[in-house]
Amino acid sequence: MVWIVYMLRCADLTLYTGVTTNLAQRIAKHTNGTGAKYTRGRGPFNVLFTEEHATKSAALQRELRIKKMTRAQKLALAGEG
Repeated sequence: MVWIVYMLRCADLTLYTGVTTNLAQRIAKHTNGTGAKYTRGRGPFNVLFTEEHATKSAALQRELRIKKMTRAQKLALAGEG
């Protein structure tokens, strides 16, 4: 199973980082309001960054490292800075 770390830009220009095994399904959940509480009412979303990992542990560790980054660092990682 492949784990995906992803970063979204919300309509209010905030950034959200998460982990999933099915990105399309997860984006659909964010869009219909059943995803993360943070993303409710913040759509539509643009996927800025994805990265695949072989294990859930590796993906969660990477997600945590990304969440600790500054906004500028996150945008640079996504090729936007």
